[in-house]
Amino acid sequence: MIKQALISVSDKTGVLDFARALSAMGVNILSTGGTAKLLLENGVAVTEVADYTGFPEMLDGRVKTLHPKVHGGILARRDFPEHMAKLDEHGIPTIDLVVVNLYPFQATVAKDECTLDDAIENIDIGGPAMLRSAAKNHKDVIVICDPSDYGVVLAEMKTTDNSPGYVSYETRFNLAKKVYAHTAAYDGAITNYLSSLGPDRQHATRGAYPQTLNVHFEKVQDMRYGENPHQTAAFYRDTTAVEGALANYRQLQGKELSYNNIADADAAWECVKSLGGMDQPAACVIVKHANPCGVALGGSAVEAYSRALQTDPTSAFGGIIAFNVPVDGAAASELVKLFVEVLIAPSFTDEAKQIMSAKQNVRLLEIPLGNGVNPMDFKRVGGGLLVQSADAKNVLLADTRVVTKKQPTPQQLADLMFAWKVAKFVKSNAIVFCGNNMTLGVGAGQMSRIDSARIASIKAQNAGLTLAGSVVASDAFFPFRDGLDVVVDAGATCVIQPGGSMRDQEVIDAADERGVVMLYTGTRHFRH
Repeated sequence: MIKQALISVSDKTGVLDFARALSAMGVNILSTGGTAKLLLENGVAVTEVADYTGFPEMLDGRVKTLHPKVHGGILARRDFPEHMAKLDEHGIPTIDLVVVNLYPFQATVAKDECTLDDAIENIDIGGPAMLRSAAKNHKDVIVICDPSDYGVVLAEMKTTDNSPGYVSYETRFNLAKKVYAHTAAYDGAITNYLSSLGPDRQHATRGAYPQTLNVHFEKVQDMRYGENPHQTAAFYRDTTAVEGALANYRQLQGKELSYNNIADADAAWECVKSLGGMDQPAACVIVKHANPCGVALGGSAVEAYSRALQTDPTSAFGGIIAFNVPVDGAAASELVKLFVEVLIAPSFTDEAKQIMSAKQNVRLLEIPLGNGVNPMDFKRVGGGLLVQSADAKNVLLADTRVVTKKQPTPQQLADLMFAWKVAKFVKSNAIVFCGNNMTLGVGAGQMSRIDSARIASIKAQNAGLTLAGSVVASDAFFPFRDGLDVVVDAGATCVIQPGGSMRDQEVIDAADERGVVMLYTGTRHFRH
């Protein structure tokens, strides 16, 4: 039974209604500072912690809840007679519910004008102490650190048949787990910030990579297995997942997602997002084994899909398909003809859902579009972790320069920029032939750039597509002219590449000799 609650929150979302509900159930409420002021001003009976402990707040509020009458009331085990006797001896009532969220440290250090003093003053001491105390004694104390849990607790308190104010042990335990995850993330954010400061300890010159790195993820689901059946796996979501990230998916139907499904789905989703939002032409990306095997734009989802499929219909079998526009009935009617593992789109129409329901194993993922980018990329290596900034640079036409005598036409420029966007998502060494806003041949992941070019050409031939008059993108520079000669021999008339080779002039001269256009981006997109 909850007789007394302590409420002290920085995020006051929903706290007034929650406190009113507690008060109506006869719960005595203790509070501090701004929370107490808010409740009192709105007619909720509150006892100030300073009045409760008989000891005033001091040191500019740094010390207010760090008192035996607070922590004794939280930490005492109700099933230990000696604990309860000590409380009686010292006149300490139990505190049965602790509602605390912490000073906004992350929001403070995100501000450009933040100083080290600002950051230090926003390190909460009493809040984490109360949360951890209550979570430790969750058998007897309910603890809430997230306003979204107010309704959960109130619902149990009002509807239980056991006794008024009863909350199940399962709920108490889940809330305690949430608290420890919350305080761990909070301390991790403080550590990351402080260890990112240089010798001058200035906020403006802090490093991008802290001396100690803390990251926090929450499990979404277990996988049937990892990349191979003998490996176990699980999928974890970043607790601060960015807008438009794959982790924000909602699965509408289909089998449980696998490790490889999620890895390939991420590649498809990131690629299709780079081709524009729903206000842009419809785009479709087909991925197999982490590489795009067909990408195209179209006037509708079905047209974009039909064009993307032409690039490599053999590899598309069992692939992952992503759209930047809603999937409608027309597109679904074509998609059901192909064996597909995962379909991804911002939404699916009711007609599309009905059509796809005939393929119950196909996983439909609905993800809101967004331009958010993960701030850091991670790669696990033996005994360590590689960390880098995300490859978020999108080369614009204004960033490129024509280095050959021959100049591109407007349509060639459009195709070159399309090819470059696709090449960014193809495993290096990457060669991508395109024409009229669709891929014609994709060569990926070869040790030799020449081999990638030859494979892309073969893929086009196998699909019955011509490369005559095509454009080609290379994710990194051509170290010799031989790579250029291979793509031109295959039919390319325009090339886009980063440049930066010691033999750039040799390659430019070769392009002029062959009468083709070449653009430099000044940006490389290795993808390993």
